Amino acid sequence: MSSWKNLLLKIGDNCPEYGNSDDLKDHIETCFGVIRRELEHSFDDVPHYIINCAEQIPHKIPLYGTLVGLLNLENEDFVKKVVETTQRKFQDALDSGNCDRIRILMRFLTVMMCSKILQPGSLVVVFETLLSSAATTVDEDKGNPSWQARADFYVTCILSCLPWGGAELIEQVPEEIERVMAGLEAYLSIRRHTSDTGLSFFEEDDESGKGLVEKDFLEDLWHRVQALSSNGWKLDSVPRPHLSFEAQLVSGKSHEFGPISCPEQPDVPTAVSGITHGKQKHDAELKYPQRIRRLNIFPASKSEVDMQPIDRFILEEYLLDVLLFFNGCRKECAFYMVNLPVPFRYEYLMAETIFSQLLLLPQPPFKPIYYTLVIMDLCKALPGAFPAVVAGAVRALFDKIADLDMECRIRFILWFSHHLSNFQFIWPWEEWAYVLDLPKWAPQRVFVQEVLEREVRLSYWDKVKQSIENAPALEELLPPKGGPNFKYSMEDGRERSEEHALSAELTNKVKGRQTAREIIVWVEESVYPIHGLGVTIKVVVQTLLDIGSKSFTHLITVLERYGQVISKICPDHDKQLMLIDEVSLFWKNNTQNAAIAIDRMMGYRLISNLAIVRWVFSPENIDQFHASDRPWEVLRNAVSKTYNRICDLRKEIISLKKGVTLAEEAAAKAKAELEAAESKLSLVDGEPVLGGNPARLSRLKLHAEKAKNEEISAKESLEAKEALFARAVEENEALYLSLYRNFSNVLMERLPDASRAGTLQDLKSTHADAMAVDLEEPSAMELDNEDGRPKKSQSNGGSSGNVYNIGEKEQWCLSTLGYVKAFSRQYASEIWPHMEKLDAEVLSEDTHPLFRRAVYSGLRRPIN
Repeated sequence: MSSWKNLLLKIGDNCPEYGNSDDLKDHIETCFGVIRRELEHSFDDVPHYIINCAEQIPHKIPLYGTLVGLLNLENEDFVKKVVETTQRKFQDALDSGNCDRIRILMRFLTVMMCSKILQPGSLVVVFETLLSSAATTVDEDKGNPSWQARADFYVTCILSCLPWGGAELIEQVPEEIERVMAGLEAYLSIRRHTSDTGLSFFEEDDESGKGLVEKDFLEDLWHRVQALSSNGWKLDSVPRPHLSFEAQLVSGKSHEFGPISCPEQPDVPTAVSGITHGKQKHDAELKYPQRIRRLNIFPASKSEVDMQPIDRFILEEYLLDVLLFFNGCRKECAFYMVNLPVPFRYEYLMAETIFSQLLLLPQPPFKPIYYTLVIMDLCKALPGAFPAVVAGAVRALFDKIADLDMECRIRFILWFSHHLSNFQFIWPWEEWAYVLDLPKWAPQRVFVQEVLEREVRLSYWDKVKQSIENAPALEELLPPKGGPNFKYSMEDGRERSEEHALSAELTNKVKGRQTAREIIVWVEESVYPIHGLGVTIKVVVQTLLDIGSKSFTHLITVLERYGQVISKICPDHDKQLMLIDEVSLFWKNNTQNAAIAIDRMMGYRLISNLAIVRWVFSPENIDQFHASDRPWEVLRNAVSKTYNRICDLRKEIISLKKGVTLAEEAAAKAKAELEAAESKLSLVDGEPVLGGNPARLSRLKLHAEKAKNEEISAKESLEAKEALFARAVEENEALYLSLYRNFSNVLMERLPDASRAGTLQDLKSTHADAMAVDLEEPSAMELDNEDGRPKKSQSNGGSSGNVYNIGEKEQWCLSTLGYVKAFSRQYASEIWPHMEKLDAEVLSEDTHPLFRRAVYSGLRRPIN
């Protein structure tokens, strides 16, 4: 890398490039000297590189702004180019809705104003342009309030710039900035308060309407900025290196910032209804998502010590920017996260911010594995502080696990098990040994059970058993130790039956490389007519699974070679249900392999998603809904695969449409060239004679024909893909209707009457009320544990020590409702198009209000 580029990247870092110095003034002067000389050779490259650095290392923007301000004293044309390039990029970001670029470039503009590069009035015009667009959007008469998410984002961007330049704006253009502040206050008075319903980390926040009472994110930021304003815009968490060069910068020329325009808001639907409003609101929130939802794990006395209110927002911005721009460079990510330009310690707030992103709903910005790696690297970078903070976060979340959203709970389990696998599975399990005294459905006990099961997947059974030696009783929660449960195995000395002989014969046929067609003939002639369907499915499925049980590759090979045999004997949903039962039985001791086998069979279209839904809602699986993730993992895989399939088809259709457009343009161009050549024909004795090159005309004809054929081929490919997409949409609709019908049916059977349980809190207290009626007679759901120890309960909320007050039936309902909300939220984009049909066929007036609320909450659709 060129030395000047390296200096730009490393500015502000304690590194050899700057003599391991921490003095920001020295860094800027050193970099300025090199860049000034480099302009003679790389005038066109430097502006783009500086802006790219500002965009991708945003916590260094004050340093880049000051550097550009000094260059403005030497080369106004260069800085004019920086301003023009920034304006062009900013307008492109507004047009495309690139939220991160809009936000960061506005911060860069603010810092350039502080360094006298940009006229303060130009920045105010940018603020007022965004503010005007926001106010118009939320106007009931002129705008489209469904798109308030975009309006709120614009206003958040304005407010987020003020910590970086509020002092300078007040000093230089006090009347203009006061006008902006008044406009912001007016906007906040006309917008609708936004709740986190459906997106809260904890169910109790949704249930209590906490999000409706407390300040939402934008209101909270407004109050933090007001507090900063009252403090004279003084803060230590934003570096102000331009002040060291103020005497020089003041003589620089301030440039105008070109005009910008906000994109037009989407049209209000002609037929306004709750569904159309909800769909547009969902689309707006997808395109302009709220960047963070605060997960308050620790008390403010730990997470916000020595900070003023705005410091928390600024530090979150720094952390989120580093996570965003260094997502492919985990080491650099950890380095910058522990070296942010703030004068206070922030380990607790850093942990809260990372966990808030890991658990962010509806989904985190990056794959959860990224946050696992970042936390791991931070533990190594700060060995004396961060591991204890992470352990404290785990304990705090474990204490509230019963109220944690179901999707967050799954992510927490997956993260924690993976995290422990990177630290030799060390954890003080004796702290949680009391969960064995809790009922099998208690969320804390289920959490420990699922973490141990996931650890076994990442290691091996004996290693995980060894890791819990300080709490040996927890071995009870380990998954079964063992491999496949092959019904026709001869190793355990079972008596050979006729089915054993059939299985052995099939094994020999596979080992003898017989084709799928030959085995189908054998099944149709020698197995099915004599032994019937049940035995046929058992023998074929169990035997093929046994052959494929050695590894994932073996399984894939067997399914690719002999999947036709399975599809032949299991052509419909009823038989596929029997097939899944056999897979589950074969891998009853290994949840992971059962899920993988079913998932692969769905991938090869041996099992349909509707058959999987039916199997998940079979009686034996329904009984596990609150005590095991096994059926839910299979269901998640099936719905996810269906969702990914339709998303892939959408992308392919977009690509094919572009291909059709290009093919049409190429064909039209080839045709025009051919017609132009033919127009040069001249007549001699009444016959056309070529006026030009005959070979060229021949080539043009061939080219035109080829282009036309390619156009036809592209259109046919598009039509075929659109037909597949239409079929996939129908399958999608059938899947969601089946899923929600099944949810509705099983919940209606178990939920108390709506008059007794209209809210989750009512549902939680149902068991306690029943216990209060007759304390002497134990509930059917409160029988002794298998080892004879009586289960204990309490009549208040939650779990503490070895007591858990919620009955099994109530916990089953709570868990299932949690999954209803999780599925609705995760696949909302695909569910909204089918909402009218769901309303008519599933979510009718006689539906239990708790079920309807769970669906609506996941979709963020108002209940009324």
